[in-house]
Amino acid sequence: MRSILRYGTLVILPVVALVLGLQLGIRYEKQQVAEKEATLEFLLNGGVGSGQVIMNPEEEVDPSLLWAVWRLLARSYIDPDKLDAQNMLYGAARGIASSLEDPYTTFMSPVEHSDFRLALNGSLEGIGAELTFRDDVVVVVAPLKGSPALRGGLQSEDIIVEVDGEVVLGQTLQEIVHKIRGPKGTEVVVGVRRAGSLEVIQLTFVREKITVPSTEYKTIETGSGSIGYVAVNQFGDRTVREVEEALQEVRSGEIDGLIVDLRFNGGGYLEGAVDITSMFINQGKVVTVERRDAEPISHYVYGRPIDTDTPLVVMINEASASASEIVAGALQDHERATIVGKKSFGKGTIQEIFELPGGSSVRVTVARWLTPGGRDLGEEGIEPDIEIERSVENFKAELDPQLDAALEWLLDAEDLSLESETEEEDA
Repeated sequence: MRSILRYGTLVILPVVALVLGLQLGIRYEKQQVAEKEATLEFLLNGGVGSGQVIMNPEEEVDPSLLWAVWRLLARSYIDPDKLDAQNMLYGAARGIASSLEDPYTTFMSPVEHSDFRLALNGSLEGIGAELTFRDDVVVVVAPLKGSPALRGGLQSEDIIVEVDGEVVLGQTLQEIVHKIRGPKGTEVVVGVRRAGSLEVIQLTFVREKITVPSTEYKTIETGSGSIGYVAVNQFGDRTVREVEEALQEVRSGEIDGLIVDLRFNGGGYLEGAVDITSMFINQGKVVTVERRDAEPISHYVYGRPIDTDTPLVVMINEASASASEIVAGALQDHERATIVGKKSFGKGTIQEIFELPGGSSVRVTVARWLTPGGRDLGEEGIEPDIEIERSVENFKAELDPQLDAALEWLLDAEDLSLESETEEEDA
């Protein structure tokens, strides 16, 4: 069983309400797994069993209200063909979860739960955009790299108001995702509204099969030196191994600096974030997890670093969240890396998935996390040391001023280092 860190919903595959903002989290010790299983058993037994009794609905509220509504609909609703008992039950469960007004605590039907799991292999079909539900509207978290959404001009913070000419304001996240997703080769028109404007912009996308590589790397040759570049797009099953291989490859030649690009990375396994942070520092805390009724748990580096000396830049933007914020925050607090880009998303909570009978599940916010310096990134996010924008016009023109700024900083740092060494030799 694993906790979930990532936010948002990816409009892909037949993924109904796929909240990849939660993507994967902590691998708990046996004691923690047993505690989770005991909690689920406690819930399924109606609150009878071990553990702390938080709420017994049969004592605190009258559940007959729910069944009264059910019977009224069954007897009086004008279109009885729409009265599907299973869907009504799922709707009730979804309503209980949504009443908390926490976009990361949600109920998933068996289809939604299965599609969520299947999509974690990185092979996707659709327009390639991560969405979340905020302030009663569906908001774009980020278009995926290389996706129709990115090429078609979809931007972070866009509010989705129409799909194929139909106004979708007031509909649930799952309903809107269902309308946007579809098989590759088909077309969908999405109407969005941007911050500070009432204008609805119509964007047309052709759905594709999208493969999201966990890691990409290259060596960037400049007139002043060589810079290793490693882009980490998510923290999945293969990410740690791929990052290790990428670092070994780019460091096989002489490099003057290193860039780790976490832009558009919505998160993933916490253990992956700890592993990757451990590649760059010798010792120290990576993150502290605070649960409701337990002592905080701190996670430390593993003491097997790959590179603790090469000048390092970590790139982030508004769509960097959760596990990627853990890495950026830890390396920033330990003064190991300079952060370049825009302020991160600020996803500072952890979710667990509880699998329920019949294949459904419920995703529950169970903890929050803090950086080594004690920052609650759910409230603060990561503030870059060097703030620089990359506009839509930059994307379309294939310009990257954030990468340019990172390269410039690294080359300047190398020049300063060389000057210092020369002064020491002269002395």
